[in-house]
Amino acid sequence: MPATQPPKIWIIVPAAGIGARMESAVPKQYLPLAASTVLEQTLSVLLRAKYLAEIVVCLHPDDVQFDQLPSLKQSNIIKTLGGAERSDSVLCGLAAIAEKVASSDWVLVHDAARPCLTAKLLNGFIDTVVAEQLGGILAIPVADTLKQVEPSTRQVIATRDRANLWQAQTPQMFQYSELLLALNSAIKHSQAITDEASAIELLGKTVRIIPGSTDNIKITRPEDLRLANLILQANQ
Repeated sequence: MPATQPPKIWIIVPAAGIGARMESAVPKQYLPLAASTVLEQTLSVLLRAKYLAEIVVCLHPDDVQFDQLPSLKQSNIIKTLGGAERSDSVLCGLAAIAEKVASSDWVLVHDAARPCLTAKLLNGFIDTVVAEQLGGILAIPVADTLKQVEPSTRQVIATRDRANLWQAQTPQMFQYSELLLALNSAIKHSQAITDEASAIELLGKTVRIIPGSTDNIKITRPEDLRLANLILQANQ
């Protein structure tokens, strides 16, 4: 009996944003972090992923920083133009690998500004998704009390039960054909999607949650950069 072929994983990193909330003239993925940059830290972990085929980084049309980072000149890191929204960038990434990917190959999407992911958490996540053959995401249980507010006044309308609520993280991983169908369907029907899982859910498909880590933060505001430095130092 022929040996089972190992899975193949393609990684897409949407990096076309400008990071307005960081209050910086430099896009947040290029801010200095732990002797390199946010994006370099993120990619250094993703390069250690099991079954890795290629990493596709989706960039803003005006990006001039990416090619200046010598540590990113790896043969299995390619670049392509991103889009206005996250979903557009992921679709650009899917298009960039369309001629070499199989429909059943796995596509893993990870935020460029989530540099504290560890190789152990990444590969444990990959093992779980591949073993169960069911698309999944990293997430953590919501820890704080949730308040629903009236948008214009910010007055509290209600307190929401957090018992069954989880905070989504990345990576998120789905089979190529399923993710492509889900994103195209959501855009065609003008459905709001905030991550890849939400597009899959709109198709009526099941998404598996794999417990993540509170250290796997997304850098959004200046204080997040300071925290990321501390987390990376602690993990050395």
